[in-house]
Amino acid sequence: MKRYYPYSFTYFTVLFYGLFFIVPSVVGLSFAFTNWGSENLTDWAAVKFVGLDHFRYLFSDSDFNQALTNTFAFAAVTTFLKVFLGLLLALGLNRKLITRQFLRAVYYIPAVLSVTVVGLLFSAIFSMDGIFNRLLQDLGMGRYALNWLGDNRTAMSIVMSLEVWKWSGFCMMIFLAGLQTISRDYYEASSIDGASRLQQFRRITFPLLMPAITINMTLNLIGGFKVFDQVYVLTNGRSGTEVLNTQVYRAFSNGLYGRSSAMGLILFGIIAIVTLVVTSYLKRKEVDY
Repeated sequence: MKRYYPYSFTYFTVLFYGLFFIVPSVVGLSFAFTNWGSENLTDWAAVKFVGLDHFRYLFSDSDFNQALTNTFAFAAVTTFLKVFLGLLLALGLNRKLITRQFLRAVYYIPAVLSVTVVGLLFSAIFSMDGIFNRLLQDLGMGRYALNWLGDNRTAMSIVMSLEVWKWSGFCMMIFLAGLQTISRDYYEASSIDGASRLQQFRRITFPLLMPAITINMTLNLIGGFKVFDQVYVLTNGRSGTEVLNTQVYRAFSNGLYGRSSAMGLILFGIIAIVTLVVTSYLKRKEVDY
């Protein structure tokens, strides 16, 4: 009995997790195969099994396919930029600078700000009468002024830039933690052998940072596929910025509960598959000298 005693402390946690997460998730996903909607919200007798009808409809719907494309593009582009910029910031601040603690805090601040606050800030900058257009006017470049959040050519780029600006500092902190674990002995030994800074980065820093890269890639890919707040606050899905989660929100708001559940199931499947593939690939690249 003593062997099982420690597990008794987890019973209530597992129970509550199951009741308030596992059960609702399973029940909610099961609605993806029914016609449940606002017209039969409480009339359970009218809820019928429709099989894969919702999925057939969605994959033949041009709006859904465009949202799917936008979601993949958003996740891929923002993940690459956040990881790349985070790595550059970490390398730059992993030095004996007088202001390094201050700069680390400054670069990390956006990560703790509310998306709503950041979204309102970007709206104030890039709206038609915003700060950016006024700056263009002052520089005599008023002809280039646009409704940046209302133009299909630029709206998605602005949403992506918000995501990158907000989370690059978070990636930086993970990389800094990884850099602290790399022994200086490797660099000293390689310097004696005549290795350049670039060679040290390629042969020592980058390989030993693979665990941090794996963490950053995984977290940012998941966050990229789940994007909603940034799009909703800045454009509400207009101007070519519709993504899967805004489609889920609209379907649910319109009382199409079965269809919105189907979208959620598709999104869950995409995240699970992409995360598994990317994580498995990056794990194989990790080394230990």
